[in-house]
Amino acid sequence: MIEENARPPLGRTAATWLVFIASGAVLMLEILSLRLVAPYLGLTLETNSAVIGFALGAIAMGAWLGGRAADKTPPQKLIGPAVLVAGVLVLFVGPAVRLTGEQVRGGNATSVLLMAAVAIFAPAALLSAVTPMVVKLQLATLAETGRTVGRLSGFGTLGALVATFATGFLLVAKMSTTTILLTLGGSLVVIGMLLTIRLRAFKGAIAGSLLIALFGAFALISAAPPCDVETAYHCALVVADPGSDTGRTLKLDTLLHSYVDLADPTYLQFSYIRGVSAAVDASLPPGPLEALHIGGGGFTYPRYLDATRSGTRSLVLEIDEGVVELDKARLGLRLGEGIRVNIQDARVGLAQQPSDSRDLVVGDAFGGLAVPWHLTTRETVADIRRVLRSEGIYAVNVIDYPPLSFARAEVATISDVFEHVAVIARPEVLSLREGGNLVLVGSDIPLQLNRIGGELQMQAPELGLIGEPDEVSGFAGDSKVLTDDYAPVDQLVTIPIA
Repeated sequence: MIEENARPPLGRTAATWLVFIASGAVLMLEILSLRLVAPYLGLTLETNSAVIGFALGAIAMGAWLGGRAADKTPPQKLIGPAVLVAGVLVLFVGPAVRLTGEQVRGGNATSVLLMAAVAIFAPAALLSAVTPMVVKLQLATLAETGRTVGRLSGFGTLGALVATFATGFLLVAKMSTTTILLTLGGSLVVIGMLLTIRLRAFKGAIAGSLLIALFGAFALISAAPPCDVETAYHCALVVADPGSDTGRTLKLDTLLHSYVDLADPTYLQFSYIRGVSAAVDASLPPGPLEALHIGGGGFTYPRYLDATRSGTRSLVLEIDEGVVELDKARLGLRLGEGIRVNIQDARVGLAQQPSDSRDLVVGDAFGGLAVPWHLTTRETVADIRRVLRSEGIYAVNVIDYPPLSFARAEVATISDVFEHVAVIARPEVLSLREGGNLVLVGSDIPLQLNRIGGELQMQAPELGLIGEPDEVSGFAGDSKVLTDDYAPVDQLVTIPIA
């Protein structure tokens, strides 16, 4: 039975705003948690699922425990301390994830679950406990139960929606993850203190203050994020090559994405990009090309084409404007007639390209170790074929490890669209004994395998080649063709155990 009160300790407006803020904070924390764990685990479907799953679990656990606690203890004694401690834990999230991340780098299931739990569970559970406490505090009469619960639930959902859109569309584009977390945590601490004073829950305030003393200094002196720039999609870091004054490596989250020699755009450090170059030089005549690049990274290959094939016009489809700005500032990228960039999702940009307009399409886009799934499907490859001229080629870089389930499925997918396919990789990878980068080449005219092999000997002698139909078919095996309806790329990619 509900005790009837003429006047709840917390006014209706204040209660509504409190639920709005607490629910919104949970969704902000969920979005920011994905960005915190990405430098250590990458952005995979498993990572996304784990963070979302723990967020939902925290919401359910917090609501249940908050309701039980409110039935046993006057909720006015619990609300302020709960918000205060949640704020402290939000301040602690960044340092905790970074310390944990250095220990569990990699993408195995255990590390994904551990990082997700560290990032979100405790503060989200405490914030989710606020709503049932406020509901109990607001129930002045049984006659208003439905109206009170409905109003607070509705405003809680509205707060979650506003926070989701504001964080995803505005805050992440303007502020670093660390700054947002510190602002959110600090705001919750202040709100929690004010509520504690207003509702006279001073014992809880003392406990919260001790927590602040314990964790606050640690949060402020914790290691900086492991990146130069937190872009809208990546933790981006430029690393100087200790063996070269002009060598730079672009690291996006967990992946060493591109190597750029600031003084020599014709220098190709990574073997996979030399494999792409060998396939292009063997398959396309000398002279300028019309090239489309799916994914920019460090713009290594567009710069190479600009330097070695004068007059080449490269269009790069890159979703992350922050990476492009970092390339300009730290990697000497100069855009112009030879190299242009469209800041957009590559699938959308590809659909906008005219038919029969390109000699070459190069795929080099990644989210962690996996190519974004919507860029791997038969529908995407068919659109690439539409954009290519009759004698053009498609070369895409993928990464996989034994049993190479994704790489083999992608070979099957490209083979389903193009008449001729070749696979370039180290012999150990081609034999499925080891993993690493593979360059998959598709064309509607016969590939000059002898010429490609010769170019590989000159440019990347460590790489091997398979291109005969029976070899390619044998490599693909019974792999299913990836489609927009079926493309479990994150599950197919094998992640090596460190």
